[in-house]
Amino acid sequence: MKQAETETQPDYTSKVPKYTFANTIEEQEAQLKTNPLMLRLLEARKAISGDKHRPIYHYVNPEHTLNDPNGICFWQGRWHLFYQAYPPEDSRQHWGHAISDDLIHWRDLPYAIYPNPERCCYSGSAFVEEDRVIAMYHGTEVGNMVAVSSDPLLLNWEKVSGKAVIPMKSSDGSPLPYRVFDPCIWKKDGMYYSLSGGTLPNGPGGKPVRANFLFRSKDLASWEYLHPFVEDDRFTLVGDDGACPYFWPIGDRHILPFFSHMSGGQYLLGDYDKDRDKFVVTAAGRFTFGAASPSASHAPSATPDGNGGLIIIFNMNPGRDTVGWNQIMTLPRRLTLIGEDELGMEPAGDIESLRYNHQHVGRTNLPANQEVVLDGIRGNSMELIAEIEPTDAPTSGMVELNVFRSPGAEEFTRIVFFRNRGFRRRDIAGDGQYSMVTVDTSYSSTLPDARPRPPETAPVSIGTEEPLKLRVFVDRSVVEVFANGKQCVAVRVYPDREDSTGVSLRAQSQDIMLSSLDAWQMKNIYE
Repeated sequence: MKQAETETQPDYTSKVPKYTFANTIEEQEAQLKTNPLMLRLLEARKAISGDKHRPIYHYVNPEHTLNDPNGICFWQGRWHLFYQAYPPEDSRQHWGHAISDDLIHWRDLPYAIYPNPERCCYSGSAFVEEDRVIAMYHGTEVGNMVAVSSDPLLLNWEKVSGKAVIPMKSSDGSPLPYRVFDPCIWKKDGMYYSLSGGTLPNGPGGKPVRANFLFRSKDLASWEYLHPFVEDDRFTLVGDDGACPYFWPIGDRHILPFFSHMSGGQYLLGDYDKDRDKFVVTAAGRFTFGAASPSASHAPSATPDGNGGLIIIFNMNPGRDTVGWNQIMTLPRRLTLIGEDELGMEPAGDIESLRYNHQHVGRTNLPANQEVVLDGIRGNSMELIAEIEPTDAPTSGMVELNVFRSPGAEEFTRIVFFRNRGFRRRDIAGDGQYSMVTVDTSYSSTLPDARPRPPETAPVSIGTEEPLKLRVFVDRSVVEVFANGKQCVAVRVYPDREDSTGVSLRAQSQDIMLSSLDAWQMKNIYE
């Protein structure tokens, strides 16, 4: 398929100040100390730090709002996070930028990629080579773009060919057999490969279904279309699309995280047939368990961790308007392969460095149908680790942990675990039944403009003799729950009362034994 030359486009030069930086780390650091844009970002972060719903240990951009995370990668000893930023003087999408040594403490950097010739810099990914980092992303109104950077902090970017490398229109105006949208990039046998997100109209009754289109290039500037990439996807829904794809090895298999504008963040797991350049899917799962908005996780950005796993992060949609900022990032997660078709999922990075004021609750019986408020364990920016002993009683399969609880329970967020109350599980080792973990925001806020969402409920495979292990992160307006290192559920909440900081437990129907609960207050990563 012959691709079109870029047509004459309007001048989309950004109104945001743009600077060129030196090529040594010492010079770059010196320039950043006095850079006007950098100083502006620092002041903007300080100006809105007092908002009671603004998280203190999840990444939030310094000014205005953000959207999808993009191009997370590891380069010269640092993690780089890019994201769709909306600068206040030119609220078209630019690529914002932050760096971290440990995936937890983030430091803002100036905007990285600016629009022109594209109108907006939409989502994409990054590929790290020995001597440079390649960013591939969607440039609205022109097509998929490629930019490269090789300086220590990835401050300077140059766009390959200065135009879209995969244009949105054919040279003769004929329909394209693919969609040009959110791309990812990798390399095989000396060739670059890229996926573009979208749909195909071959679902039931001609309805759209998820698709990702494969391209190949020798030089990043000229790309050849090959074919739809995914085979045997019987997991996604009619109406899903394949936006924000990332394709990486995980263990001895491959994974394709993506975002559906209909039903949220998901992944496909399978095998990469390199001879045919096809991804053969054998399993799938979700990162969002309902609509992505309001108040849930949105799009992914993922990169290999160097040890057979993936680091993945998501933006989270708001459930309430906030002044001067909106949206946040989840904590980074580490995905690993723990079975042929099963993922492990743990928080990533040096979270332990944030902990202080440790409190411990030892082995405690939770009497049936009685809420037990934990005296002295309170906070709106905390980490909790709770372990619940397994039980054989058929009616004692539910336990709840409440956070952001006011003394009179006017506000609280319910984390509920249902042992063996999910679907039968025959696609993961052995026969049995999934357990379910739920975060219910129905009573999280008394604010009239806080938008609750239906309970976010996810399956988790837990053995009969396996205890329940919950690792819970609360951070002013976000709750993230990791269950047994195999599942994560994340939501936004907006408690209004100053005293909505309590923690409680409750067993349903029969007594349940709490093995232990540990709690820590969490430090502010921006101080």
